[in-house]
Amino acid sequence: MAKSIKREEEVVVISGTHRGKRGKVLEVKVGQSVLVEGVNLITKYERKSQENPEGSSVKREAAIHYSNVMSAEKFDAKAKAN
Repeated sequence: MAKSIKREEEVVVISGTHRGKRGKVLEVKVGQSVLVEGVNLITKYERKSQENPEGSSVKREAAIHYSNVMSAEKFDAKAKAN
């Protein structure tokens, strides 16, 4: 099955804990996953370094399997038809 999800495309999460959220695709990974802006956020902790002497925590997007997202255009058309 060919992937129809492209970078910078708006998508809707159709399954999982983030169901119903919308966002732009930031990156399509080599495997079968995508990064969606504002969806599936995780906290990464950065250790202390010379550039960052206090350390910090950063919120980042984690990958989602591409089968769990659908193009927003398709989703809206499907919802309109029903």
